Order: sequence, then C-alpha cells, then structure tokens
Amino acid sequence: MPGIKGPSDYSQEPPRHPSLQINSKVPFNAEPPRSALASSYVTPVDLFYKRNHGPIPLVDDIDRYCVDICGLIRTPKKLYMRDVRMLPKYNVTATLQCAGNRRTAMSKTRKVRGVGWDVSAIGNAVWGGAKLADVLELIGIPKLTCSTQSGGKHVEFVSIDKCKEENGGPYKASIPLSQATNPEADVLLAYEMNEEHNVSVCFSNTGKCLVIMLKPLNRDHGYPLRVIVPGVIGARSVKWLDSINIIAEECQGFFMQKDYKMFPPSVDWDNINWSTRRPQMDFPVQFALLIRHMPGALRQYKGSRTYSEPCALDSTASVICSLEDVQSIKPGKVTISGYAVSGGGRGIERVDISIDGGKTWLEASRSQKTGVPYIADHVSSDKWAWVLFEVTVDIPCSTEIVAKAVDSAANVQPENVQDIWNLRGILNTSWHRVQVRAGHSNM
Repeated sequence: MPGIKGPSDYSQEPPRHPSLQINSKVPFNAEPPRSALASSYVTPVDLFYKRNHGPIPLVDDIDRYCVDICGLIRTPKKLYMRDVRMLPKYNVTATLQCAGNRRTAMSKTRKVRGVGWDVSAIGNAVWGGAKLADVLELIGIPKLTCSTQSGGKHVEFVSIDKCKEENGGPYKASIPLSQATNPEADVLLAYEMNEEHNVSVCFSNTGKCLVIMLKPLNRDHGYPLRVIVPGVIGARSVKWLDSINIIAEECQGFFMQKDYKMFPPSVDWDNINWSTRRPQMDFPVQFALLIRHMPGALRQYKGSRTYSEPCALDSTASVICSLEDVQSIKPGKVTISGYAVSGGGRGIERVDISIDGGKTWLEASRSQKTGVPYIADHVSSDKWAWVLFEVTVDIPCSTEIVAKAVDSAANVQPENVQDIWNLRGILNTSWHRVQVRAGHSNM
C-alpha cells in the first residue's frame, strides 16, 4: 500500500520498555509488571500490553497513506488521514484486553495452546479519533443501519501486517454493521492514544475552553490508524488499517473462524469442529489484584528469583498468578487493590474480597476518575473502562485471599477455572486466588 509497508522480517522493530515481560520475541508479545495495572487508571503507552502477529508495519509517507472502503456499497472510497481528521473527533476511554488473558492459570488445569499470558494482557487508554458511524456515512450508509441495499451486514477490517496463521496474508476481523453504525457503540478509527497535555483555547462567544490533547498512536499500537471496538475482545480492534470491506457474512479470516471461540471442557484438538461456535465478541466480567503491605512493599518469590516491586494479581479473566507464586508479608494491615472490568459497556456493581479462602466476604471501594464518585452505568462513569478497587484488611497469619466481581447485569465470575477450561485458554474469568504467607519480611 502507498505510504506504509509490512516488513518481511523483524529487523526494524520499535524500541520497547525494558520492564515488559516478554512472552514471545518473534512476533513480539509482552505484558507489563502487574503492579503497573493498578497504579494508574490510564495505562501508560509504554506499559500497555503488546499483541502482535508479525513484524510491525512502517510508515514512509503519511500523506500517501489511505484506507480503501469497498464491498457491498455503491461508491467505493479512498480515505486519507486528512479525511479522517476532518470528521468530528471523539475521545473514548476504553479497556482493551487479549482474550487469552490469564491463560497460564488455565493451562495448569490442562494444557492449552497460545501465548502464555500471565495477568497483564490488558490496559486502559484514552483513544482519540473519528467514529466509524461518521466514516460510513461518507459512503452513503446511514447511522443505525443493519443492512445495506446490496446486502452488506458486516464490516470487515483488514490490516497491513502479515501473519503466518493467514498463510502470509493480512490479519482481519469483522463486527456487525449494526454495531459499526451505532454512534453509542463508540467504535473508532483511532489515530491518538492517551493524554499528552491540556491546552486552553479561546473562543469569541464562549471564552476559554480546556482541550485535551492526545499523543499520536505509536507503531506497536497501530500507527497511523487502527480500529477500537470498545467492550469487545482485543482481537477485533484491528491495527494498521489497510481496508474496510462491507460484506454479507462474518469475516472468514483465521482469527474469526479458527480461533477465539469458546468451547466446553469436553472439546479437545481431536474432536473440535470450529463451525459449531460463533466468534467471541464481548469479554466477560474480570478482575485483577494488587496486594501491598502498609508499611512497605511485599516480596514475590517465583523459583529462585526475587522481585522487590508490588505484584498485581488478577482474578476472573484471562490473567491470574501462577499457583507456585507466594506473597510474603509482615502480619498486619495490607492493602488489596486492582481492577475489575466487564464487556459490552456493563459497569462493575460490586467487588468482593475474602481473606479466609471464600468463607466470608467484604466489599472493596471502587473508583475511576479522580474526584468523581463511581456509580455503575451512570453517565458520569466511563462505561467502556475498567474500575479500580481497594480495601485495607488485617492479615495476622498465612491465608488465601479470594476476589470476585459482579457487573451491572448481575454476571458473577465462576468459582473454579476447571469449569470454564477450553482448549485455546481464552476467557479465564474464574475467581482469583492468592496464597499469602505472613511472617518475617525484610521488605
């Protein structure tokens, strides 16, 4: 494509933060330390998890870069960056997460296939760009449309990058046209990510107005243009956009038809029939933990290695601590914090914490934006974003800490990972359990 190219090798990869925990070097897949997740409502760009299927594309001429919009429409169109930027810009705070989050925990029940994500294949960001509903109006598709006159019912996003799963072809995915044309779904063609600075702009009729300026996407996260589909597994938010196709059926790409589908525990690689399940879209309610000893830090032991920074521990999604991980603290006051999130724009109604293995429970406080009380599904809350929680408890002896979340539709995380095991290790939303060893600590 003019202006951008997908390299054939990994010799021109972008720099990455040294604290990222690398799960795959080629292609590059990595997650931040768990402590990074609960320490900030908006995840820093450098610490946002990296999920790739091939070499990172390179832009050589941004003015020549364009996206082809075609398919079951009357008038195909080439969409240049200047066209996108002329449309109304929206900033949407949304959490993205890989469907394989917490896969390592599920693999301990029975082996699964996929990148070995621990607890941090998730992040929350402010995305800036044009709404897809506005873009589709440029080619004659009105808002709230379920089907075009030519029979188009789905919107397919095709990437620049090439991946082995597509036999060297591009990564692609799709969403229903009804979702794409619904302004309330907040589907974006995003070109910015996270706040850079605030500026005051003067208007003759209204005076000064505070404007939030966002940073351009970086290469790892889809520069120059990507799709953001809030409330849906990250696999549908296609990066490095090459084309948008209006199609009659779901995208037939590998990652829609041969991956990211939820099967029961009885299905294995010998009897799987991919056509019996629909592609996964919404992600279920999930939860992650960070434990801090009040006077100081905690120490995490994993094999013979010692980590001095706090450790965030995830609960019901695709991320959880390994069973051999042990948290060693001094007896006394301990702060338990982390994040909880649900798909489909559903808020978090409650976060429950147990410090006796699930026998009794107490409720943690919830928050999002500083200074704004969090109310699930309220207009003041970010409906597509995670919720941070915190509770301080007294832990006098070694115990098991358990956490679970409840969303605004009363969806509750399942108690045991064995009940939701699946051969691809996706959507691990089981209760999060952490073994705490209370005793002498030098930290």
